[in-house]
Amino acid sequence: MADKKTVFIAFAIEDEKQRDFLKGQSLNTSSPFEYIDMSVKKAYDKDWKDKVRTRIKRSNGVIALISKNSLKSSGQKWEIKCAKEEGVPVRGIWAYTDDRTNIEGVNTKVWNWANIAAFIDSL
Repeated sequence: MADKKTVFIAFAIEDEKQRDFLKGQSLNTSSPFEYIDMSVKKAYDKDWKDKVRTRIKRSNGVIALISKNSLKSSGQKWEIKCAKEEGVPVRGIWAYTDDRTNIEGVNTKVWNWANIAAFIDSL
């Protein structure tokens, strides 16, 4: 993991604390990736989608924090769809140990540093 990679994190707003935990985990290791955060706290509009698409296109990959909240998160679903449209690799990481929700078309793995590092190494 010599080169720094830019990774976009897609998550349901209800899982914001898990996103914060992932960010903290990356800061407490020799993490070889840059972290882009595009949190949304207001209604989605075309301008928001344009900005997110630009950030996703600049990213080497997308980590989607997957939970039961993902099923009803239109923003997260759109971010995943956008990444696929732009040809940006997506890896799902289960946000909680007791939640194994699956999103169709997203290869999701258990949250551990080995799985996250393997994805980043593949970019």
